[in-house]
Amino acid sequence: METNIRAWVVSANMGYGHLRAVFPLQKIAEEGIISIGVNDEESPSERILWQRLLYVYEFLSRAKGIPVIGNPVFNILDSFLRIPSFYPLRNLSYKTFQVNLLTSSIKKGLCSGMLKKIITKRLPLVTSFFAPAIAADLEGYDSVYCIICDADLNRVWVAEEPSESMIIYFAPCGKASQRLLAYGVPAEKIFTTGFPLDDELLGGKDLRILKADLAQRLFYLDPNNRFWPLHDKSVKHFLGEDNCKFMNARKLTITYGVGGAGAQKEIGRKIALSLKNKLQSGEIHLNLAAGTKEIIKNYFENVKNEIGSGSENITIIYSHEISEYFNKFNEAMHTTDILWTKPSELSFYTGLGLPIIMSPPIGSQEQFNAKWLFEIQAGIKQENPDYADQWLFDLLNKGRLAEAAWSGFLKARKLGTYKIMEVLEKGKMTHEDSPILR
Repeated sequence: METNIRAWVVSANMGYGHLRAVFPLQKIAEEGIISIGVNDEESPSERILWQRLLYVYEFLSRAKGIPVIGNPVFNILDSFLRIPSFYPLRNLSYKTFQVNLLTSSIKKGLCSGMLKKIITKRLPLVTSFFAPAIAADLEGYDSVYCIICDADLNRVWVAEEPSESMIIYFAPCGKASQRLLAYGVPAEKIFTTGFPLDDELLGGKDLRILKADLAQRLFYLDPNNRFWPLHDKSVKHFLGEDNCKFMNARKLTITYGVGGAGAQKEIGRKIALSLKNKLQSGEIHLNLAAGTKEIIKNYFENVKNEIGSGSENITIIYSHEISEYFNKFNEAMHTTDILWTKPSELSFYTGLGLPIIMSPPIGSQEQFNAKWLFEIQAGIKQENPDYADQWLFDLLNKGRLAEAAWSGFLKARKLGTYKIMEVLEKGKMTHEDSPILR
C-alpha cells in the first residue's frame, strides 16, 4: 500500500476495537500510532484519569459475568453509552448529558497531551475514538477525521453543534451513516467507507489474498456439498476459477476471540471441552485468541492441559504487545473458517467471508452490531457452547456456515482502508455497486 500521505493517527487504550481500527493505517502514522492514555505528552494527572477510565471500563465489562450483582453493575456503563432505538426516524441532534460531560472534561484538560503533540505539525488527524476528534475540533484544528468502530453509535461521538463542526466521519456501514445524519452531521461530512481491514488480509484493491483464502474456506465449510451446487457460478465469478480448486491442505479451523477486557474467556474453555473428541482425533484445529493479557493466556494454557491428548491442535494467539498480537491474529485469519466472538468490531471481519458465531453482546453498541450481522445474514447466535460439537456441526453439515460466509463477503464492505486513504488523498470517494469494490 504505497502512499505519500502522512497523518496523525490517534486511538484510545479502551479495548481492542479502537486500536484495531487504526492498525491498518500505521504506515501513514506520523511518529507511529498515538494511543490516548499512554502518550508521552500527557500530564501525570491526565494519564491517571485515562487509567481510571480504562479500569472502570474493564471492570464493568467483566462485571456482567458476576452472579446476581453483575447485570446491575454493568448497566451503569451501558446506560452511559446506550444507543437509542433506530425507529421511528427522528431528529436526535440535541445535546445530551454525555456530550456536555465530554465537552466539560476536554475544557478541563482531557486530550490536552494529544493536542500539544499534534500542533507541532499541521497534518490531518485520523482517530478511532470520539474524545480526540471532539477535542481537536473544539481547538479549531483543521482536517479532523473520525472512524466509527461499530454499526451504530451514541450521540457522544458528535460535536455539540454538528452543523458547525468540521469533523469528517468514516462509517463502517449504512446504518452508522444514517445515525450520523440523525445526530445532525451534514451528509457531505459522512463517508460510508467500511471498517478498515488490514492490507495483509486483502492483498490490494483487487482482493487477491482475500479471494484465495475465501475460496478455500468455502470448501471446508461445505463438507456435504450443500453450498457449492447452489453458488458455484457466483463464487467462481467473484473469486476466480483458479482459486476455486480445493487444496485440502489443512483442518477445519475455528478461532475464538475474547475482548480487550478479557470477558467471556470461560466460553473458550467450554468450546474446547465440547470439541475434545474432534481435537483428539485431529479432525479440527482450534485457535484461542487471548489478546495481550497474560492472565488470559495462562487460563487458555490450563485449558490445553485439560484437553491433554489433542492439545497440539489448539493454538493460543497471544502477545504482550498489541501490534504483534494483531499481526498474529490476522495471520490466523487466513486459515480460519469460523470466527466465534462477541459482536465487537470483529463483526466487520465478516467482509473477509468469515461466518460469525456470536457470543452474548456486551453493551449497547454490540447489540446493534449483532443486529447488523443478522440483517446481512452473516452472523449466527451461539447455542449452548457445552454442546458445540452438536449444533455447530449441524450448521456446518447443512451448509449454513458457508452461506453465512458468502453473505458476509457480498454484503459487508471490505475496502475501508483503501477508501479512507482515497478520502485523505483526494477529499472524495468513488462509489461502486459491485460487492468486491465496496
